[in-house]
Amino acid sequence: MNLTPKEIVEYLDKYVISQNNAKKTIALALRTRYRRMQLAPEIQDEIMPKNILMIGSTGVGKTEISRRLAKMMKVPFIKVETSKYTEVGFVGRDVESMIRDLVVASIAIVKAEKEEQSKEKIENYVLNKIVEKLLPPLPLGASESKKDDYQRLLSVMEERVLSGEMDDKIILLEIEKIHVEFNDTNLPPEMAKVQESFSRVFSQMNKEDNKKEVTVKDAKTILKNEASSKLLDSTHIQSEALRRAESGGIIFLDEIDKIAISEKSQGRNDPSKEGVQRDLLPIVEGSSVSTKYGTINTDHILFIAAGAFHLCKPSDLIPELQGRFPLRVELESLTEDTLYKILTQTKNSLLRQYEALLGAEGMKLIFEDEAIRAIAKLAHRANEVAEDIGARRLHTVLERVLEDVSFDADEYKEKEFIVTAKLVHEKLDDVVENDDLSRYIL
Repeated sequence: MNLTPKEIVEYLDKYVISQNNAKKTIALALRTRYRRMQLAPEIQDEIMPKNILMIGSTGVGKTEISRRLAKMMKVPFIKVETSKYTEVGFVGRDVESMIRDLVVASIAIVKAEKEEQSKEKIENYVLNKIVEKLLPPLPLGASESKKDDYQRLLSVMEERVLSGEMDDKIILLEIEKIHVEFNDTNLPPEMAKVQESFSRVFSQMNKEDNKKEVTVKDAKTILKNEASSKLLDSTHIQSEALRRAESGGIIFLDEIDKIAISEKSQGRNDPSKEGVQRDLLPIVEGSSVSTKYGTINTDHILFIAAGAFHLCKPSDLIPELQGRFPLRVELESLTEDTLYKILTQTKNSLLRQYEALLGAEGMKLIFEDEAIRAIAKLAHRANEVAEDIGARRLHTVLERVLEDVSFDADEYKEKEFIVTAKLVHEKLDDVVENDDLSRYIL
């Protein structure tokens, strides 16, 4: 969380071209959370998060920003599709389940941290268990010389297990019954607890032999899970996860425009859309939600909503919900130059991906700069004549250009293949210029 706004924008620049306003607004919102955590508790409670609404066409980078934030942040973060929720009373997921999803994500983060902190203890537990199986213990009353020899053998065996030399050996392992948690966040917490109680009862009733022959390599994974459940304090993990979700959780609400009700199509709308908006109100404003791990308050969870708003406007959302997203950011449509930069400047861009994929066949794929510019130009043109799907158009265009080369990749083993502007125009010109064809093919 201790990244400055400049560092957050710098990180996002590696993956998302342009959209500086959106990146700057999100960077400030995240930094504000860090600043708030440094304050005294009495003022912390007064500072509410400024929720953000991102508006922009499909394929301009809204979801990509959220994906990259999730990888960068060490705070509980989930991305949800608003269109999959229904009003309470209709069949489907209710909006409170997103908060329960956030708690599950928070528990995973805290558990991973605790496992890292107890890494040495867990590794020693696993090593001791495996060595016990590979080297039977000394009988009682063994002489001192025998004990010394055994200790030497023990050290050698530990080294061999750690180096992976014994990975293929079969050992008989007593596999403890690990309680499986049910994380169906759509179930009310009371129902989830009942379901878990039943699972415990049935696991105790099942008295089948739990000894299994496994390789040492598999035993390492099985015993690691067993060690985690024995050595880690699950109660502490859950309380810490709830605290983090409350004070630092971020929920990205994608496709929020799908629950807006346009005036033009009033009669055709699902009656539950406005209900979903009403259900969202208390959660975004701040309320208490029950989970099977405890009650969580949503006052300080940051909500970032995004939508294309093609068929409706942000003002088509109910006024109360609009007011809960005070920061508005409009993302720009992608130009020909932006598409060129997406292909050449982003980390692990589509071009790098295709080079790596075909490199797996022993083929060296090279893109001429003129060819890249032609791809960007034709993708932009296709967006103009058909639906504007932003950077996603590059996937379709590149696949069209490289289809035959990819199919015959085995013929180019240990050879170079240069993608020229001429090849790009041969593959795409006719399709792009023909409106009907471009609608179906690109």
